[in-house]
Amino acid sequence: MAGLMDKAKEFVADKIAHMPKPEATLDKVSFKGMTRDAITVHSHVNVTNPYSHRIPICDITYTLKCGGKQVASGTIPDPGWIEDSGEITKLEVPAKLPYDFIITLIKDLGRDWDIDYVLDVGLTIDLPIIGNFTIPLSTSGEFKLPTIGDFFGGSKAEEAAAT
Repeated sequence: MAGLMDKAKEFVADKIAHMPKPEATLDKVSFKGMTRDAITVHSHVNVTNPYSHRIPICDITYTLKCGGKQVASGTIPDPGWIEDSGEITKLEVPAKLPYDFIITLIKDLGRDWDIDYVLDVGLTIDLPIIGNFTIPLSTSGEFKLPTIGDFFGGSKAEEAAAT
Protein backbone atom coordinates (compact mmCIF):
# COMPACT_ATOMS: atom_id res chain seq x y z
CA MET A 1 0.00 0.00 0.00
CA ALA A 2 2.88 2.39 0.81
CA GLY A 3 4.39 1.69 -2.62
CA LEU A 4 1.14 2.67 -4.33
CA MET A 5 0.99 5.93 -2.36
CA ASP A 6 4.61 6.73 -3.28
CA LYS A 7 3.88 6.13 -6.97
CA ALA A 8 0.80 8.34 -6.78
CA LYS A 9 2.82 11.14 -5.12
CA GLU A 10 5.53 10.87 -7.78
CA PHE A 11 2.92 10.97 -10.56
CA VAL A 12 1.25 14.11 -9.14
CA ALA A 13 4.62 15.81 -8.49
CA ASP A 14 5.76 15.05 -12.05
CA LYS A 15 2.53 16.44 -13.56
CA ILE A 16 2.74 19.62 -11.49
CA ALA A 17 6.43 20.11 -12.31
CA HIS A 18 5.69 19.98 -16.06
CA MET A 19 2.55 22.13 -15.85
CA PRO A 20 2.88 25.42 -17.78
CA LYS A 21 3.43 28.41 -15.51
CA PRO A 22 3.26 32.15 -16.13
CA GLU A 23 6.51 33.73 -17.31
CA ALA A 24 7.80 37.19 -16.43
CA THR A 25 10.54 39.61 -17.44
CA LEU A 26 11.80 42.75 -15.71
CA ASP A 27 12.58 46.00 -17.54
CA LYS A 28 15.51 48.24 -16.68
CA VAL A 29 15.09 50.88 -13.98
CA SER A 30 14.40 54.38 -15.29
CA PHE A 31 13.84 57.85 -13.86
CA LYS A 32 10.19 58.73 -13.27
CA GLY A 33 10.07 62.01 -11.36
CA MET A 34 11.19 64.20 -8.48
CA THR A 35 9.57 65.54 -5.34
CA ARG A 36 10.92 67.72 -2.56
CA ASP A 37 11.83 64.57 -0.59
CA ALA A 38 13.03 62.02 -3.11
CA ILE A 39 13.70 60.92 -6.67
CA THR A 40 11.21 58.35 -7.98
CA VAL A 41 12.42 55.56 -10.25
CA HIS A 42 10.44 52.68 -11.68
CA SER A 43 10.58 49.45 -13.61
CA HIS A 44 7.96 47.25 -15.26
CA VAL A 45 7.30 43.56 -14.78
CA ASN A 46 5.91 42.02 -17.98
CA VAL A 47 3.95 38.83 -17.29
CA THR A 48 2.57 36.31 -19.79
CA ASN A 49 -0.17 33.88 -18.75
CA PRO A 50 -0.45 30.53 -20.60
CA TYR A 51 -3.95 29.80 -19.24
CA SER A 52 -7.37 30.73 -20.62
CA HIS A 53 -8.39 32.46 -17.38
CA ARG A 54 -7.00 35.36 -15.37
CA ILE A 55 -4.67 34.62 -12.44
CA PRO A 56 -4.71 36.74 -9.27
CA ILE A 57 -1.44 38.35 -8.17
CA CYS A 58 -0.94 38.13 -4.41
CA ASP A 59 1.86 40.69 -4.12
CA ILE A 60 5.06 42.08 -5.57
CA THR A 61 8.10 42.43 -3.32
CA TYR A 62 11.13 44.44 -4.38
CA THR A 63 14.59 45.46 -3.19
CA LEU A 64 16.63 48.16 -4.93
CA LYS A 65 20.37 48.30 -4.21
CA CYS A 66 22.60 51.12 -5.40
CA GLY A 67 26.33 51.12 -4.89
CA GLY A 68 26.02 47.89 -2.90
CA LYS A 69 23.63 49.46 -0.37
CA GLN A 70 19.92 48.79 -0.07
CA VAL A 71 18.10 52.05 -0.76
CA ALA A 72 14.51 50.96 -1.22
CA SER A 73 12.41 47.92 -0.52
CA GLY A 74 8.77 47.17 -0.12
CA THR A 75 5.71 45.16 -0.95
CA ILE A 76 2.95 46.08 -3.36
CA PRO A 77 -0.11 44.19 -2.04
CA ASP A 78 -2.79 42.89 -4.41
CA PRO A 79 -1.68 44.66 -7.62
CA GLY A 80 -4.40 43.00 -9.72
CA TRP A 81 -4.63 40.14 -12.20
CA ILE A 82 -2.53 38.58 -14.94
CA GLU A 83 -4.62 38.71 -18.11
CA ASP A 84 -5.49 35.44 -19.88
CA SER A 85 -4.37 33.63 -23.05
CA GLY A 86 -0.90 34.98 -23.70
CA GLU A 87 -1.76 38.65 -23.21
CA ILE A 88 1.13 40.59 -21.67
CA THR A 89 0.28 42.21 -18.36
CA LYS A 90 2.54 45.16 -17.48
CA LEU A 91 2.95 45.92 -13.77
CA GLU A 92 4.79 48.99 -12.50
CA VAL A 93 7.28 48.74 -9.62
CA PRO A 94 8.02 52.27 -8.29
CA ALA A 95 10.73 53.12 -5.74
CA LYS A 96 11.70 56.38 -4.03
CA LEU A 97 15.36 57.29 -3.52
CA PRO A 98 15.81 59.87 -0.75
CA TYR A 99 18.19 62.73 -1.54
CA ASP A 100 20.34 62.07 1.52
CA PHE A 101 21.21 58.66 0.11
CA ILE A 102 22.25 60.15 -3.23
CA ILE A 103 24.71 62.39 -1.40
CA THR A 104 26.39 59.26 -0.01
CA LEU A 105 26.79 57.97 -3.58
CA ILE A 106 28.70 61.01 -4.87
CA LYS A 107 31.70 58.82 -5.74
CA ASP A 108 29.56 56.59 -7.94
CA LEU A 109 27.83 59.53 -9.60
CA GLY A 110 31.09 61.06 -10.83
CA ARG A 111 30.98 63.05 -14.05
CA ASP A 112 28.32 61.07 -15.90
CA TRP A 113 25.64 61.49 -13.20
CA ASP A 114 24.48 57.87 -13.23
CA ILE A 115 23.89 55.30 -10.50
CA ASP A 116 24.66 51.57 -10.71
CA TYR A 117 21.81 49.45 -9.37
CA VAL A 118 20.49 45.93 -8.78
CA LEU A 119 16.71 45.43 -8.61
CA ASP A 120 15.37 42.16 -7.20
CA VAL A 121 11.63 41.49 -7.56
CA GLY A 122 9.47 38.61 -6.37
CA LEU A 123 6.12 38.23 -8.14
CA THR A 124 3.81 36.03 -6.05
CA ILE A 125 0.79 34.61 -7.85
CA ASP A 126 -1.97 32.23 -6.79
CA LEU A 127 -2.04 29.22 -9.14
CA PRO A 128 -4.96 26.78 -8.88
CA ILE A 129 -3.98 23.43 -7.32
CA ILE A 130 -0.35 24.54 -6.76
CA GLY A 131 -1.09 27.49 -4.47
CA ASN A 132 1.10 30.56 -4.07
CA PHE A 133 4.01 30.56 -6.52
CA THR A 134 6.79 33.18 -6.53
CA ILE A 135 8.62 34.11 -9.73
CA PRO A 136 12.01 35.63 -8.81
CA LEU A 137 13.28 38.36 -11.16
CA SER A 138 16.41 40.49 -11.16
CA THR A 139 17.93 43.22 -13.32
CA SER A 140 20.99 45.40 -12.99
CA GLY A 141 22.52 48.32 -14.81
CA GLU A 142 22.71 52.05 -14.38
CA PHE A 143 20.21 54.85 -14.60
CA LYS A 144 20.97 58.46 -15.32
CA LEU A 145 19.79 61.13 -12.93
CA PRO A 146 18.45 64.40 -14.33
CA THR A 147 20.64 67.47 -14.11
CA ILE A 148 19.55 71.00 -13.27
CA GLY A 149 19.81 71.80 -17.00
CA ASP A 150 17.19 69.13 -17.73
CA PHE A 151 14.65 71.12 -15.72
CA PHE A 152 15.60 74.59 -16.96
CA GLY A 153 15.84 74.59 -20.73
CA GLY A 154 16.87 71.04 -21.59
CA SER A 155 20.25 69.37 -21.76
CA LYS A 156 23.19 70.38 -23.94
CA ALA A 157 22.81 67.17 -25.98
CA GLU A 158 19.23 68.11 -26.86
CA GLU A 159 20.31 71.65 -27.80
CA ALA A 160 23.10 70.33 -30.02
CA ALA A 161 20.73 67.88 -31.73
CA ALA A 162 18.26 70.67 -32.44
CA THR A 163 20.84 72.80 -34.29
